[in-house]
Amino acid sequence: MEVRPGYKQTEVGVIPAEWSVAALSDVSDKIMVGIASAATHAYRRHGVPLLRNQNIKAGYLDDADVLFVDEVYEQTYRNKRLRAGDLLTARTGYPGMTCVVPKRYTSAQSFTTLITRPKAEVADSGFLSVFINSSQGQRFFDQSQIGGAQKNVNAGALRKMPVPVPALPEQRAIAAALSDVDALLGGLDQLIAKKRDIKQAAMQQLLTGETRLPGFSGEWEVRRIAELTNCVAGGTPSTFVSSYWGGSIKWMNSGELHLRRVEDVAARITEDGLRNSAATILPTRCVLVGLAGQGKTRGTVALNMVELCTNQSIAAVLPSHAFVAEYLYYNLDRRYDELRDLSSGGGGRGGLNLELIGSLPIPLPSIAEQTAIAVVLSDMDAELAELVARRDKTRDLKQAMMQELLTGKTRLVKPEAAHA
Repeated sequence: MEVRPGYKQTEVGVIPAEWSVAALSDVSDKIMVGIASAATHAYRRHGVPLLRNQNIKAGYLDDADVLFVDEVYEQTYRNKRLRAGDLLTARTGYPGMTCVVPKRYTSAQSFTTLITRPKAEVADSGFLSVFINSSQGQRFFDQSQIGGAQKNVNAGALRKMPVPVPALPEQRAIAAALSDVDALLGGLDQLIAKKRDIKQAAMQQLLTGETRLPGFSGEWEVRRIAELTNCVAGGTPSTFVSSYWGGSIKWMNSGELHLRRVEDVAARITEDGLRNSAATILPTRCVLVGLAGQGKTRGTVALNMVELCTNQSIAAVLPSHAFVAEYLYYNLDRRYDELRDLSSGGGGRGGLNLELIGSLPIPLPSIAEQTAIAVVLSDMDAELAELVARRDKTRDLKQAMMQELLTGKTRLVKPEAAHA
């Protein structure tokens, strides 16, 4: 591929000719591992902060669930105390994710994270953090993995990471531009978390009758789902018969329950596939419950907003005049942990079944109150969805900015000014 004038091909991609490339260890005073083990007896409510992998976000440090350790215990690891401007890189969880240590965590400790201390006269911490979190940086970690082991990052790999090195003024300008976007993303993440907490509290209060909406009173009755309507499971046409697939009938698998309000699904089956399987076309506004599945699928609930059929790992609670579908959806959504605990088979490895779903007791206010509760919670969901969409759009903008700035396609500092 021909490289345009003023640029060169390097191991980090095409960059401006005046930029250099160096190993991260060459632009750092040290790269080390934080405290490798922390004795639980040393944990305290107050003391020396102990930052962990889960506190590291791409571009900022999350203060949630920061641990503290006893100051006397911490003395053993004083050579690992953090400084403002150090980089923290997660080794596991989201390995490779990196943030800059803010001033408020000067002299804190970190648990099993990687600590990079850049040379201030050569490299800007914010710039290095941005590059390590970029697609180019993360690609390096992917290529550094050996065998089929769970992805992780070690100090040896981090030391060898090649990084572009513009002049310091340009590094700082790039970091500043992207830090503004990171601040916006961090604010949106915190707002989304707050709104989710508020919604959870509202669900607890409204769906149990602890708090009543204005204008409603009277006793609620408790009925089991099987007393209100029927529950059915789906089926899967044979994947060995091509004529069963590719038709016009929407067919949903349990992995699509995360859609929550299901407007469309990926797969389609034919009339022959429908006739030759246990699948059945469901009316709209069924409450769908995951019966089995890996990870979080079992116990997840959704509403189908279009007619479709499902596989056998989804139970459909058919609509009825006895309840409002959205109200039942929110009731079961709040009881996710309870649904998983109900799973047959012991040890949490089993699955739900139609009998267990049908036996679930549902507290039922009047239809009018059910509707009012559903409207309140639906409005909260709509607000959350809008915030999530805004955050995702901001993330896409950041990725586009990173691609432009970290390759020098867009220059924030004129080349002659960068070296002035």
